[in-house]
Amino acid sequence: MSTPIFPNYIDGAWVEGPTFENRNPADTSEVVGLHGKGSAEDIQRAADAAQSALPTWSAMSGPARGALLYKIADILDRKFEQISADMTREEGKTLPEAKGEVRRSINIFRYFAGEGSRMAGVMAPSERDRVHMFALRKPVGVVGLITPWNFPSAIPAWKLAPALICGNTVVMKPASAAPLSAWRIIEACHEAGVPKGVVNFVGGSGGTLGAAIVNAKPIKAISFTGSCEIGNWIHTEASKRHLRIQLEMGGKNPTIVLADADFGSAVENCVNATFFSTGQKCTATSRVIVEEGIYDKFVAAVVERTKKLKVGNGMQAGIDIGPCVDEGQMDTVLRYIEIGRKEAGEPLTGGHRLTGGDYDKGYFVEPTVFANVTEDMVIAREEIFGPVMAILKARDFQHAMQLANGSDFGLSASLQTTNLSRMFEYIYGIEAGLVTVNLPSAGVEYQLPFGGSKDSSFGPKEQGPAALEFYSDHKTVYIKY
Repeated sequence: MSTPIFPNYIDGAWVEGPTFENRNPADTSEVVGLHGKGSAEDIQRAADAAQSALPTWSAMSGPARGALLYKIADILDRKFEQISADMTREEGKTLPEAKGEVRRSINIFRYFAGEGSRMAGVMAPSERDRVHMFALRKPVGVVGLITPWNFPSAIPAWKLAPALICGNTVVMKPASAAPLSAWRIIEACHEAGVPKGVVNFVGGSGGTLGAAIVNAKPIKAISFTGSCEIGNWIHTEASKRHLRIQLEMGGKNPTIVLADADFGSAVENCVNATFFSTGQKCTATSRVIVEEGIYDKFVAAVVERTKKLKVGNGMQAGIDIGPCVDEGQMDTVLRYIEIGRKEAGEPLTGGHRLTGGDYDKGYFVEPTVFANVTEDMVIAREEIFGPVMAILKARDFQHAMQLANGSDFGLSASLQTTNLSRMFEYIYGIEAGLVTVNLPSAGVEYQLPFGGSKDSSFGPKEQGPAALEFYSDHKTVYIKY
């Protein structure tokens, strides 16, 4: 059977050309597909097409645009099983996790479809006699969307849906490690009848295409999710053109476990947040800060629970953890594990690449737990983005908060406690954009704003009503009557 080809999409047409391979990280002998390898010239063509489509699309009523977003959601819903399997095969996460993400993508399109009928502006009384004044929303223009591989459907959805409902046109560049999930969304846009030029999709080299997006004159805003290194580069270069930018970058997320916590729940929440999705979540827990009174007991329980996790091909039933997304990411995780060995000693469980049998086909790393970690260690400061837990000891709640806030990152954080006062002290004192209590640090919904603080994020928040603030601007009107 021939390998399927998934071409780029520019100005309402599928564009044939050079391709690159998309391989299954759980079984590298499987080529999931060949994807269009675009050029800087393709980005310029896509941006020009988006600019040409902008006047008609932005003039369409919000409810009419919303109707098309509902159609996109319905198409994704009909293809739910296929898209979920595609995601597991290209990114490696387990099939249940993939299904949860695809369901979330569908719900995001439906949520923002409804915003088309609620696109409220601002109305206020004038100080002047017989003057009526108000502010209405208008689109920003052509928007560049640069999306990552770890949530290859949900993040494209939560960028694309609000961009479209606000009347913008789009050029999307997906991550090369997992482009098919985003491609399926573009396919749904095409099948739903989104007018040509409104949505454009160009895959390929991040360096080449990222620079082309920043430099394409029609583009007025860029939303990016990815590494701090690339995000900081975009900030520098896009600022030269005064582009509107939204950056979601790294995290080194803490979970604080107090002695009064529901012990079993705390253990499960920490294991879930650290290891599920192979730890490849920007909101994953990578630092567990435990009050000293229960430290030894907690470490023992976490190690015991971690040893029960099943690693393997995410298409198989009963698998908890899939592979790293590619060889480069696996090598990064293994390099940090070696750093951890030198800093904190041998991990209490894990610490190796899994080999033998089917493991030899993919990029599998054992779930790894380090104890006796201190705040100055590299594994307590730098983002690893893999299945590695570093456990620190805190004298008390105040010391735990000090450790938790002692990071350049501030994306997500979690507290495990039954003390109501401590809960509110944490909520108001933790330096993070997303906080949870008695839940994993990872796991967000689309109805509320998402984003971090400090070096984790820059610009307006994503998701929920906050997304409209990035993808729209205000036009203020004064009328004398």
